[in-house]
Amino acid sequence: MNDLTLFQLALGLEEPWYVSSSTFDVDKKRLDIRIDFKPGSVFRCPHCGREGVKAYDTTEMTWRHLNFFQHEAYLTARVPRISCSECGVVKLQSFPWARRESGFTLLFEAMIMAMAKSMPVKSIAAIIGEHDTRIWRIINHYVEEAREREDHSAVTMVGVDETSSKRGHNYVTLFVDLAVSKVLFATEGKDASTVKRFREDLVGHKGKPESIKEFCSDMSGAFIKGVNDNFADAQLTFDKFHIMQVINNAVDEVRRQEQNERPELKKSRYLWLRNQSNLKASQRDRLAELSLPKMNLKTARAYRIRLAFQEFFEQPPALAEVFLRKWYFWATHSRLQPMKEAAYTIKRHWSGILRWFTSRINNGVLEGINSLVQAAKARARGYRTNRYLINMIYLINGKLNFSLPI
Repeated sequence: MNDLTLFQLALGLEEPWYVSSSTFDVDKKRLDIRIDFKPGSVFRCPHCGREGVKAYDTTEMTWRHLNFFQHEAYLTARVPRISCSECGVVKLQSFPWARRESGFTLLFEAMIMAMAKSMPVKSIAAIIGEHDTRIWRIINHYVEEAREREDHSAVTMVGVDETSSKRGHNYVTLFVDLAVSKVLFATEGKDASTVKRFREDLVGHKGKPESIKEFCSDMSGAFIKGVNDNFADAQLTFDKFHIMQVINNAVDEVRRQEQNERPELKKSRYLWLRNQSNLKASQRDRLAELSLPKMNLKTARAYRIRLAFQEFFEQPPALAEVFLRKWYFWATHSRLQPMKEAAYTIKRHWSGILRWFTSRINNGVLEGINSLVQAAKARARGYRTNRYLINMIYLINGKLNFSLPI
């Protein structure tokens, strides 16, 4: 078997295509493989599909292929243009080894997509010796093509949260199918219009707004308004993590106000905010000492209110609202202004907090996805545009099906 036959088999070429020649440049460490078609070959019109059309003329094109060992490999082909008498169109014939508008073969692009899930694009570009902009064109094409084929008709439970895209007040909002832990939609901003854009995208992918029965979000007024305006049939559940964050922030505010008068509270912040199971033995001992009644610390009183609220989510559904009313009375009569403010926030979002006992959903999935997004962003040291970030989110967490050779 000679080298041309070997390359023919390796590339999977079929009639009328064949490998006409190959050259290897030792100094440039480059392999060039030339592809041609047999004289008199006929093709299918790429516009109307008519069979038996002959070439009108040809043009030469080159694509980067997978490396041959450590050497760069390129395919160059004489590609025919088809003049179809049926539809009157003169168009470039398609070819099985590459996309029409790409400078890379399909196998090379498949390798790029596999690497991009776990490596920064700049690192990929450095490894293969290409500019990162060309790599992003490949990623953008396949992600956006795969998203066009998505079917969201089965979606019924959605979680929404924002993640930072850049330093400062730059955000991307994510909408996730909570049933399958999959990013459905990502868009710039974190206001009510993001929910409207999600509704439009959902409809564009065969989803029905009336099929969405459950939404989970933080207590952002923008998300609440967006859900109420665009998903009238959905019930809103407020995420447990964000609810506890409101309580924790109040405890921390009490500590900050008190520590100016009580120096023993210095460097104790995380003792009051972390669960005791996550504390070291020495930290638990110090917390127990600070919590003694004889210490008479306001922070300790706020901490006990926090611990009581944690028990809320362990209540039987039939007793949940009774428990919450008692807790609310305690917090609002605590004479601790930050705790009172936290209780008022709970009151304003009463039904969405109690909804958890029916829906049992939370945004834990989103927190995990957000961690993966931030890790990818850190590896890449940020993304040049939000389009790049959003498409990377889809690539990592969108569970998309790509039309790439295996």
